Amino acid sequence: MRSIILLIFSVVLISCGSETLPKPKGFLSLQYPENSYKKLTLKRPYTFDVSKQATVKDLPKNWLKITYPKLKASIDITYRPIKNNLRELLVESEKLVFEHAIKADQISAPREYINDDKKVFGSIYQIEGNAASQVQFHATDSTKHFLKASLFFYTKPNYDSILPAINYIKKDMIKMMESLEWKE
Repeated sequence: MRSIILLIFSVVLISCGSETLPKPKGFLSLQYPENSYKKLTLKRPYTFDVSKQATVKDLPKNWLKITYPKLKASIDITYRPIKNNLRELLVESEKLVFEHAIKADQISAPREYINDDKKVFGSIYQIEGNAASQVQFHATDSTKHFLKASLFFYTKPNYDSILPAINYIKKDMIKMMESLEWKE
Protein backbone atom coordinates (compact mmCIF):
# COMPACT_ATOMS: atom_id res chain seq x y z
CA MET A 1 0.00 0.00 0.00
CA ARG A 2 2.84 2.30 0.92
CA SER A 3 4.56 1.69 -2.41
CA ILE A 4 1.36 2.50 -4.34
CA ILE A 5 0.99 5.82 -2.54
CA LEU A 6 4.67 6.59 -3.15
CA LEU A 7 4.26 5.73 -6.86
CA ILE A 8 1.18 7.98 -7.25
CA PHE A 9 2.93 10.82 -5.43
CA SER A 10 6.02 10.45 -7.67
CA VAL A 11 3.93 10.48 -10.85
CA VAL A 12 2.09 13.63 -9.72
CA LEU A 13 5.37 15.43 -8.94
CA ILE A 14 7.04 14.44 -12.20
CA SER A 15 4.04 15.27 -14.41
CA CYS A 16 3.69 18.81 -13.08
CA GLY A 17 7.12 19.99 -14.24
CA SER A 18 6.31 22.78 -16.75
CA GLU A 19 3.43 24.93 -17.94
CA THR A 20 1.41 23.74 -20.89
CA LEU A 21 1.33 26.35 -23.64
CA PRO A 22 -1.04 26.39 -26.63
CA LYS A 23 0.49 25.73 -30.02
CA PRO A 24 1.12 28.87 -32.09
CA LYS A 25 -1.25 29.46 -35.00
CA GLY A 26 -0.01 28.16 -38.34
CA PHE A 27 -0.43 30.15 -41.53
CA LEU A 28 -0.74 28.73 -45.00
CA SER A 29 2.18 29.88 -47.10
CA LEU A 30 1.63 29.21 -50.79
CA GLN A 31 4.21 30.30 -53.34
CA TYR A 32 2.92 31.24 -56.78
CA PRO A 33 5.19 32.22 -59.65
CA GLU A 34 5.37 35.87 -60.57
CA ASN A 35 2.81 36.79 -63.21
CA SER A 36 4.28 37.18 -66.68
CA TYR A 37 2.37 37.25 -69.93
CA LYS A 38 2.60 36.59 -73.67
CA LYS A 39 0.26 37.48 -76.53
CA LEU A 40 -2.15 34.79 -77.68
CA THR A 41 -0.60 33.42 -80.89
CA LEU A 42 -3.57 31.43 -82.26
CA LYS A 43 -5.54 32.91 -85.13
CA ARG A 44 -8.75 34.20 -83.62
CA PRO A 45 -11.06 37.20 -84.15
CA TYR A 46 -9.57 38.41 -80.86
CA THR A 47 -6.27 38.48 -79.02
CA PHE A 48 -5.23 39.05 -75.41
CA ASP A 49 -2.34 38.42 -73.04
CA VAL A 50 -2.11 34.92 -71.53
CA SER A 51 -0.11 33.87 -68.48
CA LYS A 52 3.15 32.10 -69.30
CA GLN A 53 2.26 29.61 -66.51
CA ALA A 54 -0.79 28.48 -68.49
CA THR A 55 -1.22 26.17 -71.47
CA VAL A 56 -3.57 27.20 -74.28
CA LYS A 57 -5.65 24.47 -75.93
CA ASP A 58 -7.20 25.26 -79.31
CA LEU A 59 -10.90 24.37 -79.59
CA PRO A 60 -13.40 24.63 -82.48
CA LYS A 61 -15.56 27.75 -83.05
CA ASN A 62 -12.74 30.08 -81.89
CA TRP A 63 -13.05 28.76 -78.35
CA LEU A 64 -10.10 28.10 -76.01
CA LYS A 65 -9.27 26.20 -72.84
CA ILE A 66 -6.49 27.89 -70.87
CA THR A 67 -5.22 25.38 -68.32
CA TYR A 68 -3.14 25.81 -65.17
CA PRO A 69 -1.83 22.25 -64.63
CA LYS A 70 -0.12 22.99 -61.30
CA LEU A 71 -3.28 24.60 -59.90
CA LYS A 72 -5.63 22.01 -61.47
CA ALA A 73 -7.71 24.79 -63.00
CA SER A 74 -8.81 26.13 -66.36
CA ILE A 75 -10.35 29.20 -67.91
CA ASP A 76 -12.87 28.26 -70.57
CA ILE A 77 -13.17 30.89 -73.30
CA THR A 78 -16.23 30.92 -75.55
CA TYR A 79 -16.55 33.23 -78.53
CA ARG A 80 -19.73 34.09 -80.39
CA PRO A 81 -20.16 36.47 -83.30
CA ILE A 82 -22.94 39.00 -82.79
CA LYS A 83 -25.76 38.63 -85.31
CA ASN A 84 -28.39 41.04 -84.04
CA ASN A 85 -28.42 39.06 -80.78
CA LEU A 86 -26.30 41.09 -78.35
CA ARG A 87 -29.11 41.31 -75.80
CA GLU A 88 -29.58 37.50 -75.88
CA LEU A 89 -25.84 36.93 -75.42
CA LEU A 90 -25.70 39.32 -72.45
CA VAL A 91 -28.73 37.71 -70.81
CA GLU A 92 -27.28 34.23 -71.38
CA SER A 93 -23.94 35.30 -69.91
CA GLU A 94 -25.59 36.72 -66.80
CA LYS A 95 -27.79 33.62 -66.51
CA LEU A 96 -24.66 31.42 -66.49
CA VAL A 97 -23.25 33.48 -63.61
CA PHE A 98 -26.42 33.22 -61.54
CA GLU A 99 -26.79 29.47 -62.10
CA HIS A 100 -24.16 29.22 -59.36
CA ALA A 101 -26.39 31.03 -56.82
CA ILE A 102 -27.54 27.70 -55.33
CA LYS A 103 -24.04 26.86 -54.06
CA ALA A 104 -22.65 30.39 -53.81
CA ASP A 105 -22.47 32.33 -50.55
CA GLN A 106 -22.39 35.57 -52.51
CA ILE A 107 -22.14 36.81 -56.08
CA SER A 108 -20.47 40.19 -56.22
CA ALA A 109 -21.96 43.05 -58.17
CA PRO A 110 -20.34 43.08 -61.60
CA ARG A 111 -17.23 45.17 -61.99
CA GLU A 112 -17.65 47.02 -65.25
CA TYR A 113 -14.81 47.40 -67.75
CA ILE A 114 -14.83 50.01 -70.54
CA ASN A 115 -12.08 50.73 -73.04
CA ASP A 116 -13.45 53.06 -75.72
CA ASP A 117 -10.18 53.10 -77.70
CA LYS A 118 -10.15 49.32 -78.20
CA LYS A 119 -13.96 49.06 -78.21
CA VAL A 120 -13.97 46.56 -75.34
CA PHE A 121 -16.90 46.67 -72.94
CA GLY A 122 -17.51 44.05 -70.30
CA SER A 123 -18.18 42.91 -66.76
CA ILE A 124 -16.40 40.58 -64.35
CA TYR A 125 -18.13 38.67 -61.56
CA GLN A 126 -16.67 36.98 -58.48
CA ILE A 127 -18.68 34.08 -57.08
CA GLU A 128 -17.91 33.30 -53.43
CA GLY A 129 -18.62 29.92 -51.91
CA ASN A 130 -18.46 26.33 -53.07
CA ALA A 131 -19.76 27.00 -56.58
CA ALA A 132 -18.41 25.27 -59.69
CA SER A 133 -17.02 28.53 -61.16
CA GLN A 134 -15.58 31.34 -59.02
CA VAL A 135 -14.78 34.07 -61.57
CA GLN A 136 -16.51 34.87 -64.87
CA PHE A 137 -16.35 37.74 -67.32
CA HIS A 138 -17.82 38.71 -70.64
CA ALA A 139 -16.59 41.30 -73.13
CA THR A 140 -17.95 42.68 -76.38
CA ASP A 141 -17.45 45.43 -78.93
CA SER A 142 -21.29 45.61 -79.04
CA THR A 143 -21.45 45.14 -82.83
CA LYS A 144 -19.51 42.03 -84.00
CA HIS A 145 -17.78 40.14 -81.16
CA PHE A 146 -18.79 38.53 -77.85
CA LEU A 147 -16.38 36.66 -75.57
CA LYS A 148 -17.08 34.85 -72.28
CA ALA A 149 -14.55 33.43 -69.80
CA SER A 150 -15.21 31.13 -66.83
CA LEU A 151 -12.78 29.80 -64.21
CA PHE A 152 -13.13 26.15 -63.13
CA PHE A 153 -11.10 23.91 -60.81
CA TYR A 154 -10.71 20.15 -61.35
CA THR A 155 -11.72 19.35 -57.80
CA LYS A 156 -14.76 19.49 -55.58
CA PRO A 157 -15.01 23.18 -54.66
CA ASN A 158 -13.84 24.09 -51.16
CA TYR A 159 -13.77 27.88 -51.35
CA ASP A 160 -11.51 28.50 -48.35
CA SER A 161 -8.87 26.11 -49.69
CA ILE A 162 -8.82 27.36 -53.28
CA LEU A 163 -9.18 31.09 -52.52
CA PRO A 164 -5.44 31.86 -52.96
CA ALA A 165 -5.49 30.15 -56.38
CA ILE A 166 -8.71 31.98 -57.31
CA ASN A 167 -7.10 35.34 -56.51
CA TYR A 168 -3.97 34.41 -58.49
CA ILE A 169 -5.91 33.37 -61.62
CA LYS A 170 -8.38 36.26 -61.27
CA LYS A 171 -5.45 38.65 -61.86
CA ASP A 172 -4.75 36.79 -65.11
CA MET A 173 -8.39 37.07 -66.13
CA ILE A 174 -8.37 40.82 -65.46
CA LYS A 175 -5.20 41.06 -67.59
CA MET A 176 -6.99 39.15 -70.38
CA MET A 177 -9.87 41.59 -70.33
CA GLU A 178 -7.61 44.66 -70.16
CA SER A 179 -5.42 43.47 -73.05
CA LEU A 180 -8.30 42.19 -75.20
CA GLU A 181 -8.33 43.46 -78.79
CA TRP A 182 -10.67 42.58 -81.63
CA LYS A 183 -9.39 41.61 -85.07
CA GLU A 184 -11.24 42.30 -88.30
